[in-house]
Amino acid sequence: MAGAIEREINRDIEPKFGLVVQKYGGSSVATPEKIQNVASRVEARVETGAKMIVVVSAMGKTTDGLIAMAKQVSQNPFPREMDMLLATGEQVSAALLAMALLERGVKAVSRNAFQLGIVTSENYNNARIRDIDLSRLIRDLTDNSVVVVTGFQGVTPDGDLTTLGRGGSDTSAVALAAKAANAPDALWDSVVCEIYSDVSGIFAADPNKVKGARKLDYITHIEMLELASLGAKVLHMRSVEVARRYGVTLYCASTFSEERGTYVVKELPEWLESPVVTGVTVARNQIKFVVRRIPESGNALAGIFQALAVADVNIDMISTVTDEGLSYLSFTTIDAAAPAVIEAVSSCMREFECGKTGWEIGNGTQVAKVSAVGDGMNATKGVAGRAFSALRGANIKMLDISTSDINISVLVDESSADSAVEALVKEFGLVANAGE
Repeated sequence: MAGAIEREINRDIEPKFGLVVQKYGGSSVATPEKIQNVASRVEARVETGAKMIVVVSAMGKTTDGLIAMAKQVSQNPFPREMDMLLATGEQVSAALLAMALLERGVKAVSRNAFQLGIVTSENYNNARIRDIDLSRLIRDLTDNSVVVVTGFQGVTPDGDLTTLGRGGSDTSAVALAAKAANAPDALWDSVVCEIYSDVSGIFAADPNKVKGARKLDYITHIEMLELASLGAKVLHMRSVEVARRYGVTLYCASTFSEERGTYVVKELPEWLESPVVTGVTVARNQIKFVVRRIPESGNALAGIFQALAVADVNIDMISTVTDEGLSYLSFTTIDAAAPAVIEAVSSCMREFECGKTGWEIGNGTQVAKVSAVGDGMNATKGVAGRAFSALRGANIKMLDISTSDINISVLVDESSADSAVEALVKEFGLVANAGE
């Protein structure tokens, strides 16, 4: 009975006809042979009557190679010129895929962000999409079955090329799907967005670290957004933000198999009970700082946060305590920001003449943040108790704790991260064929 209901739901989520937006990651187009494989998949979909927008990343490790090349001519490449360079990678894979489709008799054309009018902010290397002009796409889809689009890139209002940051091709695809879904007088009556990579879906934990980690059939936008923000690498966080804002259903699956993937949806199907914990993830390369003996007046404490903001340091897991008129502040950030943290805090404390208190900041401690996420936490009692008990049972020392309505995050020694993930996965039954 459940199988029949699920088939009906899938039919609603993924219509047989309409506009299909697909995205293929770098591993999917890494070689000419793999591009031919993608072309075969696209051709098969076109034969069902679909019109298609196919967003592609650069081939394999092309982007890494371009960054390394830039470092050979400049130790600190200008951001604008880096974007001019990096945007070439996607153009190569888009043109090659269009060629492969044309060779098969599929009417196709490749377009870059400039040609399509994908307008972004001027934040080079990490731009945000502001608008997309669909007029060229509509014209192209009138004459072609497939438009192959360069992911990861956009153009400023003044015509400069920009890139969207690592994983930005996901955002390109979702933004196109969102815009197309709201297009007036469009050629299509429905839009679906599919993200293909070398992973067969979204798992409850990293399957490379946790043997038997369960693949999810469904996950909500809010859960996926939380997992992405806490370290999960499956989807670009900004792509999930766009999908959630515009109600775009995503389907994540493997380019290299026909195995069923994972749907990322606004709400779970009515017949599916919301799990207490949907997934467990870990953010590595974290460092914890403790600033001791800060004057309690509050001026210096506020000054530290302002100095860190000016230094463009994002901080997390903040806690403060007061003892005998002095404050003690702890926070985490990525380890690459350590020199900027020490310089910003030291300058602030000198500015507020805090030397008399004997203040100090250490070099930081390497830590990891392990997080359990689940929309079902809201309606379930004792989730935190179960999580903490499981960690204690695995002899994991908890250095700090933070919670929200749908997540519990624990700071642990970096060396304990994998054990902490395994303990939580086991506790909440997130391995294949495991029950709650």
